[in-house]
Amino acid sequence: MNKINYLLLALLFCGGWACEKDSDFLTRSPAQTLTTEQALGDAAQVESILSNLYSRQFSIVRLNDWGTFADFNEVYVAANDGATNNWHNNNSWGWNGTNGYWGTWDYGYIREMNLFIQRMPQATIPENLIRTYTAEARYLRAAYYYELAKLFGGVPIILEPLTYDFSGDPTYLQVPRSTEAEIYDFVIQEATELATLLPVNSSGKSRATAGAALAMKAQAAVYAGSLARYGATTPSVTLGDGVIGIPESRAEGYYTTALEAAQRIIDGEVGDYSLYLKDPNNLSENFAALFYDKNANPEVIYQEEYLLKFKTHGYTVSNQPRFGAEEEEGGAMNPSLNLAQSFELLDNTFAPFPTVDDAGNPIYYDEQEDIFANRDARLGGTIILPGSTFKGRPVDIWAGVRLADGEIVTGNERGQLRELPGSNVPQQVVGFDGPLEGTVQNAVTGFYVRKYLDPTPGSGQRGNQSDVSRIQYRFGEILLIAAEAAFELGDPATAADYMNRVRERAGFTIPLTPDEITFDRIVHERRVEFALEGQYYMDLKRFRIAHEVFDGAAMDLEGLKSNLGSATKRSTQPWGLWPYKVYDPGSPNDGKWYYTEVLPSRVTAADTWQLGNYYSNINNDILANNPALLRQPLQ
Repeated sequence: MNKINYLLLALLFCGGWACEKDSDFLTRSPAQTLTTEQALGDAAQVESILSNLYSRQFSIVRLNDWGTFADFNEVYVAANDGATNNWHNNNSWGWNGTNGYWGTWDYGYIREMNLFIQRMPQATIPENLIRTYTAEARYLRAAYYYELAKLFGGVPIILEPLTYDFSGDPTYLQVPRSTEAEIYDFVIQEATELATLLPVNSSGKSRATAGAALAMKAQAAVYAGSLARYGATTPSVTLGDGVIGIPESRAEGYYTTALEAAQRIIDGEVGDYSLYLKDPNNLSENFAALFYDKNANPEVIYQEEYLLKFKTHGYTVSNQPRFGAEEEEGGAMNPSLNLAQSFELLDNTFAPFPTVDDAGNPIYYDEQEDIFANRDARLGGTIILPGSTFKGRPVDIWAGVRLADGEIVTGNERGQLRELPGSNVPQQVVGFDGPLEGTVQNAVTGFYVRKYLDPTPGSGQRGNQSDVSRIQYRFGEILLIAAEAAFELGDPATAADYMNRVRERAGFTIPLTPDEITFDRIVHERRVEFALEGQYYMDLKRFRIAHEVFDGAAMDLEGLKSNLGSATKRSTQPWGLWPYKVYDPGSPNDGKWYYTEVLPSRVTAADTWQLGNYYSNINNDILANNPALLRQPLQ
């Protein structure tokens, strides 16, 4: 380096630091780091720290990661070959699920919340903000402990920021696991207090409120109650002195707590919440709109917020109908026939979709959508069906053409054209949305996802994406929590009342009677109301039914169509329902539609839930760092 360059560097250093002496430089405040006093001396700075804590909330299902919705054969995964192999060519889940989606152990996040709570009394901002911000941080901390409890059972409860003293002995930092009940008790107690500290504000959806606190309390209590009541059915899934497992004797108390908390929300004590019903003339679209309407949505109690240009996700990009999409991309997840046929007829009965008559002959339909008539409106609000539309464009789902002699003419490309008998003009023989055998990114099961898709123009483009928010707690769930708790407490009349309110919004006009409220009904109603919201995973765990639903046995057609109302109906493989068009000029059936049940060829395994899957794995490095922790049962 020549002398001129040395001189330029010297001038730059002197210009930047005014040729400080070393002692001055070493005592100069950092330019990009705030001291505790600086951070706590300004309300905007404090709120930005709190905002960061909000941004790091954990959820098992995440809109920015469609794969977190893909387990349990509610969908067939058609994103790409690798994804299909991950979900449908393996017999069992790892202890932390596919791609590790069932795991989190972020005690660094807990430490930062503890630090925030500990330091807030030192803040030089208005007292009312100190109280509110502290309560919000406590809410986030309780919410994270609740997520840990659902995944791991008992975990260490640490409510003060721990600091290593460099003594060489870290044992005082090695906190053992609390019992599973203690975690739920902590969450419930925190939520009880926070309901009196947080604002009553039903228009506030993305920050903690009294309503959000009570919703968390109600859900945590009903979860704990079901673990206490049904955990005894899997006696090998226990650990230590209650680290895994809650005594059955506590079930009634938890259910009572859940019902009381839910009823306070229902009665309007913490805000004006209600079922979403802005479009009573189209209940399927009304149900779909519940998940994308951010304009004074009365059902949402608490949600993870997204905002265009600041925080968006690609859920719509990945899962929209591919034909006509902004970038011809979509179809990552195809809802299964298993899920679709679980939606009841409006006479409160369970039945598969009619594809053949008593003699085994195909049933013909004038319109594609006729086979889905007189069903629970949540079907069309959860799943894009053949014959329906999205973003004003009809979906084009059909598998081929059947000729008069029974031959099927189809293609290996979406929208393929072929000449048919009696015509030398090529005609379309398969839908532009498929389904196509052995392919990906089309309606391989005959269905697309509807729930959480964003109909806003541009939402299907990678450059724009979507700002539809993920709902954590909503009023419909509060009603079903109240119904479940009342049923478990021996009050089926109250349970029926709350459940019927939810079902009425879905188009049912015949109320269920108290005698019709059963365990199977409770589980079923939750499955169809909360499909593709992440609730099914937790219900499988807390009711201890997952090992029966996923028993490793392959499904035949008879098994697929039977026992539709049973909580433990086998669902080890995702099936599809393919529409075909009849080409038989001069026949009364020409131009009509019929359907066939199919098992996608890439489904080569039948799912098995191991008893060890009821709790997520605590990784070996975590166990090594803290010998006070106990390894999970059966792992």
